[in-house]
Amino acid sequence: MNQLPDSLLPNLSRRRLGPLLLAGALLAFAGDSRVIRAADAPAKTVKTVRLLTVGNSFSQNATRPLGNLVTNAGHVLIHQPVVVGGASLELHWGRAAAYEKDPQGTNGLYGKQSLKQMLTAKPWDFVTIQQASIKSHDVTTYRPFAKQLHDYIKQHAPKAEVLIHQTWAYRVDDPRFAATAPKEGEPKTQADMYRMLTSAYTTIAAELGIRRLPVGDAFHLADTDPKWGYQRDTKYDYQNKDQTTLPDQTHSLHVGWRMAKGKDGKNALGMDGHHANMAGEYLGACVWYEVLFGESVVGNGYVTPGLDKTYARFLQETAHKAVEAARAK
Repeated sequence: MNQLPDSLLPNLSRRRLGPLLLAGALLAFAGDSRVIRAADAPAKTVKTVRLLTVGNSFSQNATRPLGNLVTNAGHVLIHQPVVVGGASLELHWGRAAAYEKDPQGTNGLYGKQSLKQMLTAKPWDFVTIQQASIKSHDVTTYRPFAKQLHDYIKQHAPKAEVLIHQTWAYRVDDPRFAATAPKEGEPKTQADMYRMLTSAYTTIAAELGIRRLPVGDAFHLADTDPKWGYQRDTKYDYQNKDQTTLPDQTHSLHVGWRMAKGKDGKNALGMDGHHANMAGEYLGACVWYEVLFGESVVGNGYVTPGLDKTYARFLQETAHKAVEAARAK
């Protein structure tokens, strides 16, 4: 009886593989696709995807549950994140350029490796780039750095498909939208931010001839859904900084209000309307799964522990709608 290679075991559940091995599964290799044939089951194509993400905390958010979705579907994900908190396209290109100028220096490194070294380390299937969320609405901040990064990636990983990760708008009650006189060109509302960042990402994707990972679209669909969209708790006293409870944040996709220790060591009410929470991370990962593996995420059995299963199903369906809509454009 043929055995699965050890390289697959960390990514595939032994519980899932057990019946296949006992049934005398035959494993036929064909490049990065593997076909498992069991006596009592139809053929199952196992896909291996090699992914390198050039981003920041938003790419971390959107890919955190991805491996579990992949494993549940019986596939394999090899993921190398290249992350700098708050990093823009300009920052990542700056490091690549610094390495080319001085390979012996440290300015072009992420820890001990350069982007070039990571690009050439594996036969990547996908490499992703994204803009820093605070700049995502302004298309001028993408140029020329998106193209420079794209061309650099294609030079050193020519077989990889470059994707651009469309990030999401901040939560509707984020302090960014509370300014009475926002600067010229700044989004005044969540809807403004979504419209502007979508225009920017779509424009740059067209200029580069690449596909979008439409996470921002999925967030917008979920946030504006009449049943499942987040609604601000209007009964909560937000001015009382000594409160020990949080407002109702049901169906929020963002971290939102939280208690955090201040410099004085006391807990205080704070807001993070930028980053994705457990639900937002799950939604983002569902989008990534569909784009990378080319199959629907609807019905995937993995649900992040603590996430309501009915809500998770809505998030799966929303991710699917976003990907299908982006594909149709």
